[in-house]
Amino acid sequence: MEDDTPTADSLLPYDQWMEESLRHVVVRAVRHAATDGLPGKHHFYITFRTDYPGVVLPTRLREKYPQEMTIVLQHQFSDLVVDDATRTLSVTLSFGGISAALTVPLDAISAFVDPSIQYGLRFTVHMPEKAPAPPPASNAEPDAPKPDATPQVVSLDAFRKRKD
Repeated sequence: MEDDTPTADSLLPYDQWMEESLRHVVVRAVRHAATDGLPGKHHFYITFRTDYPGVVLPTRLREKYPQEMTIVLQHQFSDLVVDDATRTLSVTLSFGGISAALTVPLDAISAFVDPSIQYGLRFTVHMPEKAPAPPPASNAEPDAPKPDATPQVVSLDAFRKRKD
């Protein structure tokens, strides 16, 4: 979801353009790691919103990290791919000795850090608006309240004004 709202002093969305350019730095770094590996002591911390549409991860990880998680690309990762068509990053990592495949939309990334050189970027994640849930489909008319089986008689004597 793109927000072309310009900053207060500008009629052009420079902030948005800058953030898009910096996201491209993340793509280039991850793509380099995918094709050439990580040189020297370089490694990446990538933080992303797990509740962003299109994020794919195992249920156990989604339950443990319902909003945000950070992954580390350092020694043990495989199948690292940046897909330009879907604008996603995919990788297989090990969590507690169990392999897990993750897919993360690039727009879900909130931070990228290479601690070996103390380089870091923060991003604003714009959560897409959720469409309201449609009402349940039903062809039947709603049920009318059912009358009591036994009629009740109410005495109004207690509410009448008495003449003295």
